[in-house]
Amino acid sequence: MVTKLQSPDKQNIIYPDDNGEPMSDNTEQFRLIVWIKENSELLFANDPNVFVAGDLLWYPVEGNNKLCQAPDVMVVFGRPKGYRGSYQQWNEDNIGPQVVFEIWSPGNRPAPMIQKFKFYERYGVEEYYLYDPQTLELTGWQRQEEELEAIEQIDGWISPRLGVRFQLSETGLEMFGPDGEAFMSFVELAQLRRQAQARAIEAEQQAQQAEQLRQQAEQLRQQAEQQAQQAEQRATDTEALLEQERSRSQALESRLREMGIDLNQL
Repeated sequence: MVTKLQSPDKQNIIYPDDNGEPMSDNTEQFRLIVWIKENSELLFANDPNVFVAGDLLWYPVEGNNKLCQAPDVMVVFGRPKGYRGSYQQWNEDNIGPQVVFEIWSPGNRPAPMIQKFKFYERYGVEEYYLYDPQTLELTGWQRQEEELEAIEQIDGWISPRLGVRFQLSETGLEMFGPDGEAFMSFVELAQLRRQAQARAIEAEQQAQQAEQLRQQAEQLRQQAEQQAQQAEQRATDTEALLEQERSRSQALESRLREMGIDLNQL
């Protein structure tokens, strides 16, 4: 009698959120992963249908919890942002990551990295970038039909999907967004924010000082106007007194003439 083995129910298969491997082997690798992940997320912050993750297990096939990879950074277009314990592609409209990044570390070995390459090639990755911070070398591959082919000139290359420009300098990898702004670390962004706040405070202080000077100038103008009005009033009063004196003089002169007194003969 032959007993037919039943395959496990797909719904009962557990897909672990952790493969037991560390996110990074050293501080530089960790810094680069966070740098690329957070800047990529910032790049698409206003697009609700771009999902960016770091060190998240990606399961491309339902029913196989052994087939997975955890890219250092992955970008998925067409899927909403939000929490995921792992990226189970069959629950994501069968949309896999289009762009992945890997940061080479001393703990990496050629064989697993080749397996990663084949995995990304097989399951539809469109752009794959591998950076070695020790040698300062960046390697990139772009999908051509069913295969990932090496990008010949990576220095100055602009990612078709991300719109990001890659630049290699003497100090390492630099990346620039579509607006030409360089990718920055949290520390650099915090410094820029503090500088902007300081400039805003300084501008507010200058505005307050300008307002005070304006108010002082207005007070001086009002004082000068009051003084001018007072001087004009004094001139008017003086003219009125003179007019009164002339009238009195003329009346006196007229009265004396009536009395037969000629002032010119006195």
